[in-house]
Amino acid sequence: MHNRTTERLDPFFGRIERRDTLGPAERQALVDGVSAIEEATAGADLVREGDRPARSTLLVSGFAARYRTVANGERQFATIHVAGDFVDLHSFPLKEMDHSVLALTPCTLAMYPHEAIKGMTERLPHLTRLLWLLTLLDSALQREWIVCMGRLSAEARALHLFCELGARLAAVGLGQPDNYHLPLTQQDLADALGLSSVHANRVVQSLRKQGLLIWQAGQLVLPNLQAAREMGEFDERYLHLIKEPR
Repeated sequence: MHNRTTERLDPFFGRIERRDTLGPAERQALVDGVSAIEEATAGADLVREGDRPARSTLLVSGFAARYRTVANGERQFATIHVAGDFVDLHSFPLKEMDHSVLALTPCTLAMYPHEAIKGMTERLPHLTRLLWLLTLLDSALQREWIVCMGRLSAEARALHLFCELGARLAAVGLGQPDNYHLPLTQQDLADALGLSSVHANRVVQSLRKQGLLIWQAGQLVLPNLQAAREMGEFDERYLHLIKEPR
């Protein structure tokens, strides 16, 4: 099982090692800490607001989204998760979830009991800092999303999102910055951009007409990445894709 688990964790290891170096003992601890590999169907909640999880969930494959639902039933995504992301590592110190996480596609998950995380953080101080770094990266994403939602046009927000996902997927070996698999629905995009489904569709059609987007059969291409980054005001510094000691 350990060999298979190690292989499944490759995007996660890639996410960390894009920013620092994992030692053999740290890598082995992350493999040994997995209590189960589980599957989730598209549309399933991986964790729910108000839950007090006893384990944290690592996304091994697929796409997921953090979200809140407002009184009229509409959803707002706060982050889209890709393979290699912990979707609720923060539930270990916070205890109670203040939002939900939704599987946008079929997902494979690696489950880490909080007791296992506690053991790792007590034994391995550098790994503890790396896990802390992951929660800080989540916060950086949230700050960027707030700025985009508050100050960018709908088209710029969409391009910023597409550039961000391309950079994050490329960093874990799951695509290129300008060409990657993105099997989201029109409603998913609307919930990520804070738009109606109809408005989100108009944004996509406009970007296509401008030659900035090709999105067919779940494959997304940005034909002019530099123009997309400029229009979307995308600067990847907030992703902290620099390898240095932590």
